[in-house]
Amino acid sequence: MASVESASLTSPQPHGGYVLGERRRAALAEVDNAKLSWFHVKVCLVAGVGFFTDAYDIFAINIASVMLGYVYGGDDHKLSVNQDLGVKVATPVGTLLGQLLFGWLADVVGRKRMYGVELMIIILGCFAQSISAMGHAVNIFGVLIVWRFIMGIGIGGDYPTSSVITSEFASTRIRGRMMTAVFAAQGWGNFAAALVGLIVVVCYKTSILGDTPPFYEHVDEVWRILIGLGCVPGVIALYFRLTIPETPRYTMDIERNLEQAAQDIERVRTNGNADSDPDAVVQKVDAPKAGLRDFSRHFSELENFKVLFGAAYSWFALDIAFYGLGLNSSIVLQAIGFGNAITAGSQGVYDNLHNICVGNLILAVGGLIPGYWVAFLFIDSWGRKPIQLMGFILLTILFVIMGFGYEKMNETKPGQKAFVFLYCLANFFQNFGPNTTTFIIPGEVFPTRYRSTAHGICAASGKLGAIIAQVGFARMRNIGGTDNFVKHILEIFALFMLTGIFSTLLVPETKNKTLEELSNEDQEHFLREPRSEKKAIAASS
Repeated sequence: MASVESASLTSPQPHGGYVLGERRRAALAEVDNAKLSWFHVKVCLVAGVGFFTDAYDIFAINIASVMLGYVYGGDDHKLSVNQDLGVKVATPVGTLLGQLLFGWLADVVGRKRMYGVELMIIILGCFAQSISAMGHAVNIFGVLIVWRFIMGIGIGGDYPTSSVITSEFASTRIRGRMMTAVFAAQGWGNFAAALVGLIVVVCYKTSILGDTPPFYEHVDEVWRILIGLGCVPGVIALYFRLTIPETPRYTMDIERNLEQAAQDIERVRTNGNADSDPDAVVQKVDAPKAGLRDFSRHFSELENFKVLFGAAYSWFALDIAFYGLGLNSSIVLQAIGFGNAITAGSQGVYDNLHNICVGNLILAVGGLIPGYWVAFLFIDSWGRKPIQLMGFILLTILFVIMGFGYEKMNETKPGQKAFVFLYCLANFFQNFGPNTTTFIIPGEVFPTRYRSTAHGICAASGKLGAIIAQVGFARMRNIGGTDNFVKHILEIFALFMLTGIFSTLLVPETKNKTLEELSNEDQEHFLREPRSEKKAIAASS
C-alpha cells in the first residue's frame, strides 16, 4: 500500500489520468491485500444463506412431489410423468431466466440495488406454493408450476449477484475459499430439506397412520410445511442483504466515482466504523463504459471469447451430469435399503416417506457435503483449473465404469454396493471438482463492467444443461423398458465429461491473481481525466 502511494508521488505525472490511475490501484490494493475480517465472514454468511435457501427450495420438491402424488395423484398415488416433470422443471427454467436478467441488471443498476430483490422473489414464490390449492377453474399443478417458475427467477438472480459481490469484496489470497464457502451452503440446503422432511413426517406419524386410504389428508399438510419452511432462512438474511454496501469496484469502475469508492473501502476495512462525509466532493472519472458495442468489441477478441465460451460450456457439460445423476437416486436408495416400502396402506405411505428422507440424508452426507469442503481446503493452494481438470477426468472414468458396467453391477448385491460407492464418488468429485469451480471462475475472469452479466451467461448455460438432463434424459430412461436406457444415459454423461476436459483448457488459472489482472485489460491507462477537466486545462493553457 505504502509503495503504491509513494510511487504516485515520486513518478512523473504527465496528466491527471495517471494520478487517478495510481489512486485507483492504491484503493484496489487495500481490498486485494486485506486480512480476513468480520466483514469477509459476514459477506460469506449473507451470500451463503441465499444458496442454502436455493438448494433447500430446489431439493425439497423431490420429496414433496412424492407427497403430492399421495394427495393429488391418480389411482396409483403417483404424479403423471407430465405433472412430475412440470413441478420439477419449472424452477430451472425460471432460474435460467433469472440468471440472465439479474446478471445484466447487477451490472447496469448496481450489485447493492439488486441484492435482496432476488431473495424477496424467492420468499414470495416459496410461501405462495405452500398455500396453493385446487379450484374449479384452476388445477393445483398449474398454480405450483407458475409459482415455482417465479421462485426460480429469484434463485437464478442469486447466482451472479452473490458470486460477484463475494469476489469483489474478497482479498486475493482468500477469494477462492470465500466463494467456495458461499457455494458450499448448497450442500447444507440439500441436507436440511431431507432433515426437515424427516422431522415433519415423524411428527405427523400418528396422523398419517390414522388416515383412511386412499385419502391421505395429513400428507397434504406435511408437504406444505416442508415447502413453506424454505422461507425462513431467506427472511432472516433479507435485512443483511439489503444493507450490504455497494462493492468498491462497481462504484469505481462503473459509477466512476473514485472518492465514494475510497470511502466505501475505508468503511469495509474498519467494519463500518469509519466516518463518511456526505458533503464530500464527488470526483467522477473517465473509464470504459459498458454498452452493447463495447461488449461486442471486448468479447469479439479471441482471447476474451474463449474464456467466456470455456467457462460457459464447462458449466453446461457439468450440469447435464450433475442433475442427470439424480435419475439414479432411486436405484441407489433401493440398494442401501431405503427404496419403496414393502408395506401397504397408511403404514406403507409413512414408511415410504420416511425412507425417502433418510436415504437422501445419507446421500447428502456421503458425497455432496464432503466434496464442497474438500474443495474449500484446496481451492486457493491447488488452484481452480487443476481441480476442474481433475474432476472432469475422474468423472469421465467413473461414468464409463457405471455406464458400461451398469447391468452387471445391478445383477448382484455386491454389485449394487459397488454402484452405490461409484455414485457417491461421482457426487464427491463433482463438488470437489467442476461443480464448485464453474461457479467460481466466471466471478473472477471478466471485467467489472461485465462480470455479473458474463457470470449470468455462464450460469444460464449450466442451467440449460440441467433442463436438458431433467426433460430429455428423464423421458429417455425407460426406452425399451423400465430403466432400460439408464446405462446409455450414463455413457452419454461420460462423453460430456470428456468434452469438459477440453473446455477447461480454455479458461485461465485465477489463483493469487487480482480481478484486474484477470480482466485482460490495460490497467495502466484504464482511467482518464474527466472530459470537463481536460477542457479546463486546455482553456487555461
